[in-house]
Amino acid sequence: MKYQRFIFQNYEFNVDSKTLRLYYSFDGMLDFCESYHFDFDFTTYDEIAFDRACQLLFFIAGVSYYKAYLSEDIYLEVGQLDQETANFLSKTYERGLGEFFYVNHLDPNTPIKFPCNQEKLSPISNRWSKPGQLISIGGGKDSLVSVELLRQHRQDIATWSVGHRPQLEPLVKQVGLPHLWVERTWDRYLLEHNAKGAYNGHVPISAIFAGVGTVVSVLSGYQDIVMSNEGSANEPTLRYQGVEINHQYSKSLEFEVDYQNILYHLFGDNIRYYSLLRPFSEVYIAKLFSQIGFDKYKDTFSSCNQAYTHESNHMFWCGECPKCSFIFLALTPFVDRAALEFLWHGKNLLLDPNLEVIYRQLLGIEGDKPLDCVGEIKETRAAMRLAQSIYPELSRYQFELPDSYDFKTLGEHRMPDDLFRQITQTIATLKINE
Repeated sequence: MKYQRFIFQNYEFNVDSKTLRLYYSFDGMLDFCESYHFDFDFTTYDEIAFDRACQLLFFIAGVSYYKAYLSEDIYLEVGQLDQETANFLSKTYERGLGEFFYVNHLDPNTPIKFPCNQEKLSPISNRWSKPGQLISIGGGKDSLVSVELLRQHRQDIATWSVGHRPQLEPLVKQVGLPHLWVERTWDRYLLEHNAKGAYNGHVPISAIFAGVGTVVSVLSGYQDIVMSNEGSANEPTLRYQGVEINHQYSKSLEFEVDYQNILYHLFGDNIRYYSLLRPFSEVYIAKLFSQIGFDKYKDTFSSCNQAYTHESNHMFWCGECPKCSFIFLALTPFVDRAALEFLWHGKNLLLDPNLEVIYRQLLGIEGDKPLDCVGEIKETRAAMRLAQSIYPELSRYQFELPDSYDFKTLGEHRMPDDLFRQITQTIATLKINE
């Protein structure tokens, strides 16, 4: 069935249950509800800022349901959008659904136009946030590197997460910082429609997390939402009908800059959003983790997507996917072989013939790069070059890597300059580069 209109129907927050509910509809006939439970103590927060943050999440999170039928008309029953915010949402949906268009053989140039129903919104100018960092915890090595770098200098830091509490609780306990839990419940009714032919596929989930982080920032009073998205997220995964498709679009620097701009537009400088690891390559992050995090977190972390499915309730590594393959490779030059293989129950992924096709894709030798959160081709090649000095049999992978490439070279970033200086000084003090 083709629905003509996707409706942003309503959003409501129940103070007693600490639950935000978001309501969407197609033509007023097919309804969905998504909820967020904020399980932590709130500060005395600004009501106007909170409502604006809820609206922003409301509009971003709608992408999960909008994609089911791709209605041409988007209609607002509640909420306020000026032209700048509407443009941000249109771009986030269009670019963030790139992989979805590719997988479903749809036109990646499909326009998604949000309506504008307000004159220019004024940013909230009164000061209500306090200095401090909220570090998003996803369960993998990247956010743990951010934690360990920040805790060297910063006092007002906390961690937060969305969903997967059973998997993350042992890790959060090991981190040992104040933690703010958020539980997201998406509408499973969507699965019934997927089974009946509704479109399904990848959504810009990190954009949704950015929206959640904004609400958490208001409720907790912390000024900074700290992500751990690295430079590799900027690299497109493939080209489709002349359009660059990036599995990690909502982790990219492009999205980060767009989100920083929309936060400033709506909240002034009360809320800041940035990635602490943006200037680092994946291989450099692996080296950092090996020295400041591996021994501490080896029993509680995982980057494998299989550990975070709805059916899973604990951390593990499947040893079969592109993410496992890449992480094993990235850590190989820096972590003891036995300690690394232990995570995969004694299996050495680099020597597994069943994973050779995946490694050839990761290295850009054949086919497209996997649609997953993995490193750039050049940094994957740098890691493989180092691994080949350990395992001569890996010389079967032939590729070019410029002598000028150094995985330790720092790239572009959009974090505060004083923070950048602090973390680079920390790295120098820890003698990571030796």
